[in-house]
Amino acid sequence: MNGIRPPDDAATQRYEDRRNDRETLSKEIIARGVEQVEDRERLEYRRSTVGAEDAVGLERIIGESDLLGVNFLDLGLTAAAAVCRIQVRNPLGSVLGHGTGFLVSPELLLTNNHVLRSPEYARRSLADFQFEDDAQFLPKDTKTYQLQPERFFFTNDELDYTLVAVRPTATDGTPLSRFGFLPLLAPSGKALLNEYVAIVQHPGGGTKQIALRENRMVDVFDSFVHYSTDTLRGSSGSPVFNDQWEVVALHHASVKARDENGNVLNVDGNLWQPDDGESRIKWVANEGIRISSIYENLTEVSEESPEVKDALSELTRGGPLPSPGPDGDMDVCELDYEWYEGSTGYDADFLGARVELPTLAEHRRADIAPLKDGNGSELKYTHFSVVMSQARRLALFTAVNIDGDLAVSHRRGRDRWYYDPRMDRGFQAGPELYKRNDLDRGHLVRRLDPVWGERSAEANEDTFHFSNCAPQHKKLNQQTWLSLERYILDNAGLHRIKVTVFTGPVFRADDMLYRGEFQIPADFWKVVAFVKEGGEVSATAYLQTQKHLLEDLEFAYGEYRTYQVPISRIEALTDLRFGTLGQNDPIADLEATVGWPIDGPRDIRL
Repeated sequence: MNGIRPPDDAATQRYEDRRNDRETLSKEIIARGVEQVEDRERLEYRRSTVGAEDAVGLERIIGESDLLGVNFLDLGLTAAAAVCRIQVRNPLGSVLGHGTGFLVSPELLLTNNHVLRSPEYARRSLADFQFEDDAQFLPKDTKTYQLQPERFFFTNDELDYTLVAVRPTATDGTPLSRFGFLPLLAPSGKALLNEYVAIVQHPGGGTKQIALRENRMVDVFDSFVHYSTDTLRGSSGSPVFNDQWEVVALHHASVKARDENGNVLNVDGNLWQPDDGESRIKWVANEGIRISSIYENLTEVSEESPEVKDALSELTRGGPLPSPGPDGDMDVCELDYEWYEGSTGYDADFLGARVELPTLAEHRRADIAPLKDGNGSELKYTHFSVVMSQARRLALFTAVNIDGDLAVSHRRGRDRWYYDPRMDRGFQAGPELYKRNDLDRGHLVRRLDPVWGERSAEANEDTFHFSNCAPQHKKLNQQTWLSLERYILDNAGLHRIKVTVFTGPVFRADDMLYRGEFQIPADFWKVVAFVKEGGEVSATAYLQTQKHLLEDLEFAYGEYRTYQVPISRIEALTDLRFGTLGQNDPIADLEATVGWPIDGPRDIRL
């Protein structure tokens, strides 16, 4: 797009890193053919997408024919109708540039994170449909729609995509449904190596264009595809199509031609100079984000975010976003005492090295909510425990044991939330806090964390207790927070893939008072302990703020931040004590009062 920079340098680096692999693939395709080189599952799926009425479809895919039915053009016009130009505006309403986006459901638009990076920018930006010329080369009547991040907004900077709701009617009353939508298909294999692809785009913020033919898939790896398609600034966020007009990828960056010294070349093969302008840069390839990777990411996040779950449901069924009922459509129940009889809670010896529950400073202990039977204060569930605050009616902290080797997958159905009968309801904030507002019931212990072993089903249900949730603004982006534990599991060199996680809110005297009885925490913390290879214990701490989101529950869309902080910082903020864990903290000596910013997993220091 013009005015805002796409991640071209990162794409160029990936393209260079893959040079040898790409050349090897190209030679193998020439020698053996695509069918012998492609992944078998991808190949079988691609075969299944070619209709029986397309007599030469498979031959065209594997490069043995270039014939297309004339209805290819009609189908392309239908698909192109869902593509729009995005006017990117800052919170003051000034136009920063243009990008491309496309409808992926009746009310949701997909584009790049670097096009719409936050709800504030989306709120002032506009989507122009039918910004194109007709058969007489005259401008069509453009239809402009406002975006509605207050209804839905989710973004992922690593995969460079943003999904945002669109107002159902244009400024002149034209229904959005007039333009259809392009379904997102989860399976991998919608386009094979060496297959033609097409891009419908708004290059340079201009009228709608199409890059068609002589554009082949040259590489597929990780979450990316590389293809040789003509694009210009403004094309960020464009759909990349196969011959069946299925969306293969989300275009997001271009690869510049460079000489052996890394200098950018111009279209004449000479060194490019800034005075030449971007139009003179020679581009050798383009990079897109695989739709299968975007779908997989949304599925993962939906396990913890009801809002993303609703959006994914819309993408799947092609219906409108669900509207909540007047009380939030919340099922509230209470389990029998027998349910908890086998629950042993958090295991301090789980890691092999003993890690005790945190303790609260002496002057704060009177705030710990007791159990009804007088037998302590620890609510023990399957593989996790919770200790509650009397005054705040929320958890002081949660503690969970995670065993990655024994993890079990359980689908999330309709949420049913439980009061815990072992504790007075007066110490448990229930539906009266969460109904008719933008507050989500945020799991403190992630739903999937304790779901392992023989009692995985009980653990899954246990996470839906009010004792295990805290009010979080629905616009709080969960991606960085949710990926912390997974990244540590995958990258810490863990002993037996076991992790212990402590989580809770930061209670401050000036937390916002809501509905006259609830103080809503603005910050949440997480301490992760694990044993590295060789038996060494390591512990890291994180702090996430949603303070800007809470200033106005109806109209606030501020950006959150996540920081890695010393464990001593969490102790100072919460009056909790984590024993000797602080001695195993890799940033224990960090003097900064804020901490180390975490914008993605690579920023974590283990």
